[in-house]
Amino acid sequence: MATPPDAQPLPDPWVLSPAQLEQLRKFKIQIRIANEKYLRTHKEVEWLISGFFREIFLKRPDNILQFAADYFTDPRLPNKIHMQLIKDKRVA
Repeated sequence: MATPPDAQPLPDPWVLSPAQLEQLRKFKIQIRIANEKYLRTHKEVEWLISGFFREIFLKRPDNILQFAADYFTDPRLPNKIHMQLIKDKRVA
């Protein structure tokens, strides 16, 4: 069956319209701002991640997944983070 020469092609359902792209852009900006606010009010996240990376670089484990599991399930971790937060407040 041939397509008539004056027929308009159907829009691609997987392509966003300009309005949808603008809405998506604004949404991404809002999410980034919300994430930044959250991280600024939860310093413990910074200490958790930086401590984890520091340990990885110092110990260079072969099995990163097992190392991560051990690191984040260490019962001493909450106290380590708490102590670091106290130190951080003293410096500030």
